[in-house]
Amino acid sequence: MSRISRNDLPEPKRGTAGGIDVGPRNVGLDLQNPDLLVPPPTDRGTVPNLKFSFSDAHTRIEEGGWTREVTQRELPIASTLSGVDMALEPGAYRELHWHTQAEWAYVLAGSCRIGAVDQEGRNFLDDVAQGDLWFFPKGVPHHIQALDDGVEFLLVFDDGAFSENGTFLISDFFAHTPKDVIAKNFGWRTEQLADLPEKEKYIFPGQVPPPLDADRVISPTGDVPRTFKHRLHAQAPERFDGGTVRIADVTNFAAATAICAALVEIEPGAMRELHWHPTDDEWQYYISGTGRMGVFASSGVNRTFDYRSGDVGYVPFAYGHYIENTGSEPLVFLEMFRNPRFEDISLAQWMANSPPQVAADTLNLPRSLVESIPRTKRPIAS
Repeated sequence: MSRISRNDLPEPKRGTAGGIDVGPRNVGLDLQNPDLLVPPPTDRGTVPNLKFSFSDAHTRIEEGGWTREVTQRELPIASTLSGVDMALEPGAYRELHWHTQAEWAYVLAGSCRIGAVDQEGRNFLDDVAQGDLWFFPKGVPHHIQALDDGVEFLLVFDDGAFSENGTFLISDFFAHTPKDVIAKNFGWRTEQLADLPEKEKYIFPGQVPPPLDADRVISPTGDVPRTFKHRLHAQAPERFDGGTVRIADVTNFAAATAICAALVEIEPGAMRELHWHPTDDEWQYYISGTGRMGVFASSGVNRTFDYRSGDVGYVPFAYGHYIENTGSEPLVFLEMFRNPRFEDISLAQWMANSPPQVAADTLNLPRSLVESIPRTKRPIAS
């Protein structure tokens, strides 16, 4: 970054409080986190860290792609969900595998082919592109292969401690099973297995697959009863003054029985309203733009965090919070929950649908001001 003059440096100073930081410092991080350097005066007390950037995560680089993850190891408060940012070169595979966690995914860029076979032998094969989702139940084996433009996607698992490095891989399974057992299992000859992998392949190069119809296998037990794909961007958004919301949960994506999500777009100057979630912790992924989130933890405790592209945010169960666009372009992010249904409670809707005198007396407000609050929910306020 270009050199910043001393007069332009951000300082931990608010009015006459605070002072000048003359010691060693990371100015770039201070500029990215103004609400950590100079918290709003309403911040108070100790709230656990609720932010970790994928840019600070270790990147695993393989022939054919790369991957990095944010788990409870990186963000200790995040006990319910973990996330993986993965990219595959054209034709490359995320190999045949399964895991003990449910997998929810959002395509960030490019496109890929996804396939799975369930416990009844029913299969699924489809192509997904930017803005599409997929969901695989725990234990269901599946694979991912990039199409001719390559792909980058976000994976979310319903266990904060889960590491993508702990999946069950078919190459690893074969490498650690005696070849005579494999031969007996499939009716093969042992000498036919000389070139089996000696260790996991994980991500590896391949040829771009043929057209979808040419790649399909007809299972005698048929297709999976509920598609594992959902076209979130094709879904009509709910529009509000200040932005849009698209919700994908079990009501419109029936296969996604363990994780639900909302894709939120907030215009400059607008905000995701003051609210909380009555069922689960919230795991966030910031796609574009810049914003800040204020989090109320009860007992007079509050903290404010700043977010930008590639950051993960987290809100513990029932904590009140808002998210405000602080930039000049739309703030786009995902909010996800380990629950089949998306639910939130709007502070404004609660007040508007309670006897107005109760809120007026509690908050020392004119009753007429309370009565002016719309009774319908407005997830985004301008």
